[in-house]
Amino acid sequence: MSPEIEELYQEVILDHSRRPRNFGDLPDAAVRVHGDNPACGDEIHLSVKFDGGGSLHDIKFTGHGCAISQASASLMTMKLKGKSRAEVMEMLDAFHNLVTDATNEAPKTLGDLRVMKGVRNFPQRVKCAMLAWRAVEQALEQGAGEATVSTEPT
Repeated sequence: MSPEIEELYQEVILDHSRRPRNFGDLPDAAVRVHGDNPACGDEIHLSVKFDGGGSLHDIKFTGHGCAISQASASLMTMKLKGKSRAEVMEMLDAFHNLVTDATNEAPKTLGDLRVMKGVRNFPQRVKCAMLAWRAVEQALEQGAGEATVSTEPT
């Protein structure tokens, strides 16, 4: 990857971590999931609202943590709004492969999420990038109410 592309990717990640999109509370959320990464202190509070067909109507988050966790949550919420449950799960699998599999070419369907590809070079940061994704996965499984998800094995 050229230095110019790496610099652009860094700028996008820093921008999303400094000024996260869809940051805030969703008062009428159907599901709230608290996610944490005890190893580094990242925390995400994800709120999800579904439409009549079960698609993700709205999604917001609050929390704090490293640039990777915050940028990943920001980019994720932008990408998943309006998606069906099946589309969300497809994106989750594609994103997980993006940040863990060096042989994987990032599918174009991931769009801006592809800027997170460099995380695969830092295995200790994969949990940071995946925290919001684990929370949305839990939200889909939960369907309603509140839940907690942790990146630490149980």
